[in-house]
Amino acid sequence: MTRYWMGVACARHARAGRDGGFAQLGHGKQSAISGLQKGDWIIYYSPREEIDGGAPVQAFTTIGQITSEKPYQADQSMGFHPHRVDVDYLLAANPAPIRPLLEELELTQGRAAHWGFVMRGAKRKLSEADFQKIALAMGVTI
Repeated sequence: MTRYWMGVACARHARAGRDGGFAQLGHGKQSAISGLQKGDWIIYYSPREEIDGGAPVQAFTTIGQITSEKPYQADQSMGFHPHRVDVDYLLAANPAPIRPLLEELELTQGRAAHWGFVMRGAKRKLSEADFQKIALAMGVTI
């Protein structure tokens, strides 16, 4: 059974994962990446450009399908060993601002000024309908 996820990360980190072919959530915590399985799909939402601020982005930035059999630990640098899964990203996808989608997505409908609260945390499960709407806004179909 295919599942659909939204990861939350700054745009720079989302692009680094895309370019490296992996997903890493919650600063590499095992608990954040657990539950992601081969065949699942993931979209990243990026509130800002940088982890410590930077320009607001408020857009879905990358999208791909998980290809790892299970999460693994990577040796990134200076003793940092984040947990990851491999992802086949759709490189033709374009960032899609969230604001035009706020009343279309089950995730954010009716939340008006408080939609940002549901966008917090390392990951969220998405309905297939929401995932498809976001993918279409990014210019890709799955």
